[in-house]
Amino acid sequence: MESRNLADFPRPVHHRIPNFKAFKMARTIKVNPDAPQKNARFFVLDSKKTLLVPTPRLRTGLFNKITPPPGATKDILRKCATSQGVRNYSTPVGLDSRVLVDLVVVGSVAVSEKGWRIGKGEGYADLEYAMMVSMGAVSQGTPVVTIVHDCQVVDIPETLLEDHDLTVDYILTPTRVVTTGCARPKPAGIVWSKISCEMMGKMPVLRSLRCREEQAGKDVTLRDKHRSLPGARAALSTVRSPRELPSLESGSVPGEDVPSSTVYVGNLPRDARVSELKRALSARGAAPSRLTWQGPQRGAFLHYRDPAEAWQAISRLQGFCLGANTARVALARQQGASGPAGGRAGEPHPDP
Repeated sequence: MESRNLADFPRPVHHRIPNFKAFKMARTIKVNPDAPQKNARFFVLDSKKTLLVPTPRLRTGLFNKITPPPGATKDILRKCATSQGVRNYSTPVGLDSRVLVDLVVVGSVAVSEKGWRIGKGEGYADLEYAMMVSMGAVSQGTPVVTIVHDCQVVDIPETLLEDHDLTVDYILTPTRVVTTGCARPKPAGIVWSKISCEMMGKMPVLRSLRCREEQAGKDVTLRDKHRSLPGARAALSTVRSPRELPSLESGSVPGEDVPSSTVYVGNLPRDARVSELKRALSARGAAPSRLTWQGPQRGAFLHYRDPAEAWQAISRLQGFCLGANTARVALARQQGASGPAGGRAGEPHPDP
């Protein structure tokens, strides 16, 4: 595509989904946010359909609904279809919105006539679809379309595909429409064993979906649930000496500290509010599943799902400030079955 000058900005097209010059009109509701699908997004808006665009890298949610201003001209609609327009004319769509997606449009680096697709290698399109399945927005019968240039339609070995990879039903090129007839099942939901703690920390919407599926009795064990996070021990060493660190791999021994999934945050401002702390934690990507406020003691206990998530939070909260105060962040000491005198078994305590 580079040698034939088939691509527009951004150039070069290596390591990205190429922004080709020609598009076929696609009836759609959900279109990915990449630049090559800008015209597809415009066609959706111009057809007065509802346009949903995934949040880039899923950092602040799953969907945004694009709502053009009343009486928008085609020029305004084209602006709405750009990345800036998506930011300026969108409203978040929550997990409880009961949205139904009728057609899914994804970009591709390459695709085969059998419907097998290769993306940029980061897995966002696959994850977006799996999340839509989990929230009931799509089903196995929801058509999936990709828009590519003819030269991007190539043979792809099936050995490259995994169960979580998304396949497509239709391929639109400047010269033809290919009906793939792909019988390979699409992802049936999120495969939690392929999700890392790092991804959970970056994508709050994943944490919400995991909580829902856990409550529904599904297995939500993460890929690295039982492995300490890279860099977490080094980050924590600024708060506690290495010999004081509990081992995530050790079992609980009566009368000794057991691995804790609770983090203590101390030295908060005297006038701090719990709502202020929650907002600051969310901004750091360290929002807990539950928070125990210790206002008079100028601290709080942050409760996470497992020790790995607690380590992730500690890593993200190094140098954490609230107001003019630099907070003290440490893994809370979780007492074993024969807790300390005067304390309850299983009760977290601030680390001395």
